[in-house]
Amino acid sequence: MSDPVKRVQSWAVKYNTERVKATIDDLRPAMTERYQAAVAQLYAMEMKVKETLNAHGVSTILIVPYLNYGRQLYKLSRQQFISGETMRLAAKVLLDKWTARGLDPAVLSAIRAEVFDIAAPTP
Repeated sequence: MSDPVKRVQSWAVKYNTERVKATIDDLRPAMTERYQAAVAQLYAMEMKVKETLNAHGVSTILIVPYLNYGRQLYKLSRQQFISGETMRLAAKVLLDKWTARGLDPAVLSAIRAEVFDIAAPTP
């Protein structure tokens, strides 16, 4: 192990808060753009889910649970390493979960198909 005093000094230089702030300030514009794009995509998804719910005559008191289902599907669809049959099976698990919570599986299937373009898994 090197000299403890030297290690502490090196750590203090490495974690200089002004330098960290300057680095974050440099990254902030790009971070803000990515955040705005993500919020816009999430908003668009929620609007499509609401349109689907309106088309199926879902009661307003049930909109929040259906939106939560849509948000979980959105999160699933944003994962880079999941697609194809694996994606369909994961979406089916979410559908079963929200069906067990009392939501209509026909409406959940419509959200999955119309908003996210995810087909039912093959048997």
